[in-house]
Amino acid sequence: MRHLAQIRLAPEGGFKGFGPLGLEDRSASDAPLIFNTFIRAVIGLLTIVAFIYFLFLLITGAISILSSGGDKAKLSEAKSRITMGFVGLVIVIAAVFIADLIGSILGIDILGGALLLPKLFNP
Repeated sequence: MRHLAQIRLAPEGGFKGFGPLGLEDRSASDAPLIFNTFIRAVIGLLTIVAFIYFLFLLITGAISILSSGGDKAKLSEAKSRITMGFVGLVIVIAAVFIADLIGSILGIDILGGALLLPKLFNP
């Protein structure tokens, strides 16, 4: 009978990640590039999550308006949900542009490939 502590959980050689998380096999001069790539990915991911959340608030607010049945409290709550969604989306878009402005002032390409719309229309 084998005990739980005797069962090998990790594969031979240990677990492998998705890729280098730091400066493995790279020189120290690549650190700003790695950090910049990380910041770009985080800003892009959070922007997408914020837009999906905005769509969720917009759809649930619209459904609440349709199902309010003339109740002023439910109608007011649904309108405030949609308003909060729009305000949040405007704040996220403004934050992206402010990050780009700060990057251009400091001479750092913070967003890099995060703003894809100009590249989509002008290949």
